[in-house]
Amino acid sequence: MPGQGTVTIDFGVWPGSQEASVTFADAAIAGTSAIEPWVMSNGTASNHTAQDHKYLPLLAQFTAEPNAGVGGTVYGRSLFKLIGPFKLNYVWA
Repeated sequence: MPGQGTVTIDFGVWPGSQEASVTFADAAIAGTSAIEPWVMSNGTASNHTAQDHKYLPLLAQFTAEPNAGVGGTVYGRSLFKLIGPFKLNYVWA
């Protein structure tokens, strides 16, 4: 049965970073799941609005296959330095 979730990736304080990662727990994920993260275009974070998310220049991917019953790590990279937290969605099947 497919599932979905949301994680927050944080690029830190000024001057920010082009790279960030977040490890998260999701006990429903199977080790053989196909899983994909993307920017939550309608998300809001502590200092970013949905408008900021809509135009976020970010490539997000998992660093490895998910761990069954545990979760995984999402890696984000941008051509530009980003500051602060952003919301990402992920879906798995």
